[in-house]
Amino acid sequence: MKLPDHFQKRVAMTTFGVLFCAIAVGFFKCSLFGVDPFQCFAQGIWGGFFQNVASYGVYYMILSGIMLVLDLFIARSYMGIATLVNMFLTGYLVDFTCLVIRHFCPAPGLGIRVLFLAIAVLVMCFASSLYMTSNLGVSVYDAIPIVLSNKSKIPFRFVRITCDLICVIIGAISGLMPGIGTLITAFFMGPLIEYFNRHFSEPFLFGNESSAN
Repeated sequence: MKLPDHFQKRVAMTTFGVLFCAIAVGFFKCSLFGVDPFQCFAQGIWGGFFQNVASYGVYYMILSGIMLVLDLFIARSYMGIATLVNMFLTGYLVDFTCLVIRHFCPAPGLGIRVLFLAIAVLVMCFASSLYMTSNLGVSVYDAIPIVLSNKSKIPFRFVRITCDLICVIIGAISGLMPGIGTLITAFFMGPLIEYFNRHFSEPFLFGNESSAN
């Protein structure tokens, strides 16, 4: 079987992308300004209905499995290594990141919380750009706006904003009120991911090929 071009780079981008995404969610939670839109959706439902039934790591894996079934019908080509790593590890990595941050900074002041939020937003968008560009699969949520954008020909940033706002609304209805961090990511993740795609991920992966196209 022929491996994709730049396979080693793709694997590295996928690995670090998923890892950094989980770390970013941990910073979101510790900032106390709200989590990213999908986590608002996921954690809202967990806190409202399943908190006393299963840990977040187990719940996140089950939720991802349900969404994976949906994606296999509408976005099969976007499923891959990153999808599986994201499904099975993200929830646990988020919990671990929160434990580490709270160990070293158990009671962050306002300035530290703002710093945590800035780190979370930038790292989340950078990480999403890495594993989306690597094309070895995306998370079960990220596949949805990509497919909708491709099929509708509407720019990705607008589709992503719409999907993120729907997640925020569902999370709020479930009991997790969005914070300023949630709203920032809902409106700016799409544009920031596109920025990192153009200025880092694509040049890193393709090198001179990207500038020649």
